[in-house]
Amino acid sequence: MQRAHKHASIGSKQMDAKDRAIRSGVRAELLTIAWMIVEAALAIVAGIRAHSVLITAFGLDSAIELVSGIVLLRRLRDERFENRAARLSAWLLVALCLYVLITGGIGVIRRAEPEESLIGLIVSAVAVLAMPLLAMWKRRVNETLQSAALRADIAETIACGYLATIVLAGVVVNRIVHVWWIEYVATSLLLA
Repeated sequence: MQRAHKHASIGSKQMDAKDRAIRSGVRAELLTIAWMIVEAALAIVAGIRAHSVLITAFGLDSAIELVSGIVLLRRLRDERFENRAARLSAWLLVALCLYVLITGGIGVIRRAEPEESLIGLIVSAVAVLAMPLLAMWKRRVNETLQSAALRADIAETIACGYLATIVLAGVVVNRIVHVWWIEYVATSLLLA
């Protein structure tokens, strides 16, 4: 009898840990969604106004991460959505790569010179600081959940931080030395 109670207690602790992880994951995804709405809107508008493929691509990546966050939020509420969530995230990243290749190539051919963008600079700087912290939070959640979809979402969050670093560097260098093609070089690094 005591042995059965001990096993039930262990199972109950595992369920409690999983429930806590799911609640924490939901909070992390709600924060991701809220930030990505702001980041995507600001970066896309700033990129279009500055004729910057780099900043616009960063905004589109943020929109992709927004969709990924919504998909993952659904997955956290329904485990049956795991495989669809992982596949959708992969297709969204392919779409971003195509956009970067096509618009970057057109920009270089047309010698489209991006203008300075203070908003692009600020948004990317905030993302450089915030994305690693958000990725660590999601990683802690996934230690319990072991979700492939959450792993993909963590990779997208890390990639967002990486992209923000490239955007920040490209915008700062262009702002300092006024070399029009530097943002296109930085854009090509987004695909690396």
